[in-house]
Amino acid sequence: MSSLVDSFELDSVEMRQAYCDALIEEAKRNPKLFVVDVDVSHSVGTGRFYQAFPDRALNCGIMEAHAIGMCAGMSETGMVPFFHAFGPFATRRVFDQIFISCAYQDLNVKIIGADPGVTAQTNGGTHMPFEDLGLMRLIPNVTIVEPADSTMYSYVVRAMAEKYGVFYLRTSRRKTVKLYKPGTEFEIGKAVKLYDGKDVCLIGCGIMVYEAVRARDILRKEGIDAAVLDMHTIKPLDEKSVLEAAEKCGAIVTAENHNRVGGLGSAVAELITEKYPVPVERVGVDESFGEVGTQQYLQQRFGLTGEEIARKAKIAIQRKGAKK
Repeated sequence: MSSLVDSFELDSVEMRQAYCDALIEEAKRNPKLFVVDVDVSHSVGTGRFYQAFPDRALNCGIMEAHAIGMCAGMSETGMVPFFHAFGPFATRRVFDQIFISCAYQDLNVKIIGADPGVTAQTNGGTHMPFEDLGLMRLIPNVTIVEPADSTMYSYVVRAMAEKYGVFYLRTSRRKTVKLYKPGTEFEIGKAVKLYDGKDVCLIGCGIMVYEAVRARDILRKEGIDAAVLDMHTIKPLDEKSVLEAAEKCGAIVTAENHNRVGGLGSAVAELITEKYPVPVERVGVDESFGEVGTQQYLQQRFGLTGEEIARKAKIAIQRKGAKK
């Protein structure tokens, strides 16, 4: 039975609402869970957590490095801190603190980077991370997850709370297209195969999963049979699923709301180059800073669309044919 909804529509629930619902439910089970914010409780959606657990939530103000240091100390005492900030400030601004105070010390800290890539919209380039996945991939043993819709939160938040280590959760705050039926199960480190196919495999994460689904429909009208994978866990990468797709399809396109360098596309290309060389095309932001605009405009501006994925898929297939 398919885990996909019958028709793809904009969700009735904002991602930040679904996230906080999952966080509150997990906090009921786990008395060690603690929320740390840097003046983002409204933006990230943790305000209701403060109401439900006033003794287990703290706003540090706009002092991200200090907050990460606090989270490291909390972890040392056995607590499970969830740190929240906008993507650039949850990663780039506090990279050294995450690297040395959390990961190097083998601690248990959960980092939530809000409004990744173009989902930052009118907050503009200063708040629009196109580099956070690349930065976090550089840190040993960090797990990186980017859910495609609200259904995935109930599982992801529980997995983050129950699994020891440093996690980075990349999440938009607003509504996204609903992909999965309620109650769908997921596994950290295991891609979800949405559609099978034989000509090319489209691998997306976050908001780009739906765009990959759109690309599949575009390609199908042209007689091209595309597989689609939701690679919700960027690290550790599901190498088995990627290599199976490479062997079956002979061509791959990655799609991410991030710089083409350093993130999902780089992870897949590195694996393919080493273990099963086939053509790989990458859809992502190309050597640009963010800017102010609506998400729809910005996706067009940076080529983060189903149409661009379909275009790259045809290039990958052409390259595949040229090798024969």
